[in-house]
Amino acid sequence: MAGTEESVVVTGGGQGVGRAIVEHLLELGRRVMIVELRADGLGWADEHIAVGRIGVVPGDAGADDVARTAAERAAALGRLTGWVNNAAVFPDAWLHEAGGAAVAELVRMNLQPALAGAAAAVAAFRAAGTGGAIVNVSSHQAQRSVRGALPYAVAKAAIEGLTRSLAVDYGPWGIRVNAVALGSIVTDRLARLRVGQPEEVRRATDAQLAELHPLGRAGEAAEVARVVAHLLSTDASFVSGAVILVDGGRAAQGADPERRQPG
Repeated sequence: MAGTEESVVVTGGGQGVGRAIVEHLLELGRRVMIVELRADGLGWADEHIAVGRIGVVPGDAGADDVARTAAERAAALGRLTGWVNNAAVFPDAWLHEAGGAAVAELVRMNLQPALAGAAAAVAAFRAAGTGGAIVNVSSHQAQRSVRGALPYAVAKAAIEGLTRSLAVDYGPWGIRVNAVALGSIVTDRLARLRVGQPEEVRRATDAQLAELHPLGRAGEAAEVARVVAHLLSTDASFVSGAVILVDGGRAAQGADPERRQPG
């Protein structure tokens, strides 16, 4: 089986944006190895697992041994050509309250999965001598911080720096590395937030999301998946070290007290 089809590792592939990426890659004929901390939520993938289209490595995507295992098992599904570092956590803290060590640990929790994944991917690509593509999932917050989310914003900024450094260091071996910086995306996490809100608060949340994004709405996970798949493909063969905004124009928009509505 190995070598007859292409395989991709997707960390945090069990839900949300990660799941959408997995499902789109399956539609394109790829086989996918999912790294997922909460593997009990993968019932939707059972049919694909049964026929060998999906494999699962349960565990922490930030653990080097877990990442290496994912690379090995992905290569058994098919020729490993891509890796998506999507796994993330969202707890935040105020620096003046939590202190430097606690905030540094929160930053590490978001950065380490990308480091472990990139290390495993680069090692596998180099050993195979085939090159490959890595896509890191970042956020608009890497460039424009949201107040109260310092650890997440710092980690995502580091991931974008990691993306550029990896592209420079490993480009000579045919390894491309890019990132997608996301705006607000409709996922189960956002849906759960909305369900728990009173109707007037829910309407205000929707209005705020529309206001934040010049396209007037939050994004869909499937829209992210299509961009990621493009970056993994040979159609993006000369794209490396780039951060692609998938944010509906959010990062391009600045609050302006003098802004005008069209007449």
